[in-house]
Amino acid sequence: MDSEDTAFRRDTAVTPRGDGLYDVEISTQWRAGRGPHGGYLAAMITRALMATVADERRDPRSLTVHYARAPQPGAAQIRTTVERAGRSLSTLSARLEQGGEVQALALAAFSPPWAGRPELDDRPIPTVAGPEPRPTEPLPADDGRPRFVQHMVMQPRFGPFPFTGSDEPMVTGGWLGLFEPQALDPPSVALFSDAWWSPPFGRLRELATSPTVDLTIHFRRRLTNPDARALYLARFETGLVHDGFFENHASIWSVDGKLLAHARQLALLLPVR
Repeated sequence: MDSEDTAFRRDTAVTPRGDGLYDVEISTQWRAGRGPHGGYLAAMITRALMATVADERRDPRSLTVHYARAPQPGAAQIRTTVERAGRSLSTLSARLEQGGEVQALALAAFSPPWAGRPELDDRPIPTVAGPEPRPTEPLPADDGRPRFVQHMVMQPRFGPFPFTGSDEPMVTGGWLGLFEPQALDPPSVALFSDAWWSPPFGRLRELATSPTVDLTIHFRRRLTNPDARALYLARFETGLVHDGFFENHASIWSVDGKLLAHARQLALLLPVR
């Protein structure tokens, strides 16, 4: 199936109401832990911000989302504001609201490429086995996995499996994509930046969850003519869990070795009661 009418596009759709206000519907199909998947909400916010900028020359370059609370499934709104639109940089804010209460706050920067600057890259793609053929059946979400994984392709390449009590470094990740093929776009990059199990899980033996406090994504390339069936290599790592908090560094590469995005989030490590 190579349709662009995918569950991800439908479930992150935004309906404009004017003056930067968008109606959205929080789906039950993207749950992770205690509420909706953080990358799913970031994708929805990205889509609303792109609609507000409404300029194909200006790509999202930076997005920071602070998660105030976990919204419930159902109707919600995203309110966007263009804080400043300069000749080359647009700065925007967004608020995800539900029932009159703020669920998430975001700041974003959009800009076209800046010509004439040097191109330097010291972040080569890690050397791992390439992606396997796409699966024909989705991952099950009824054996302890969060519900959103039924929409994902996940082929591990880094680190131990979760809750195995490993003493390996807190690194995880692998080849990643949406189960329903679609062209890569900024909302799907936002989803991928938070779409793997958390790096500390490999050290644990008991089930845990890791709600996101804040997530910053840097979009590093314009996404042009991507292969809808491609998978992307995502690597996630952390070095410290303290006071219940940990940072999660993510890098995402295309199969031909181009760094597409990197992200950093602060999350909580909580036992499942």
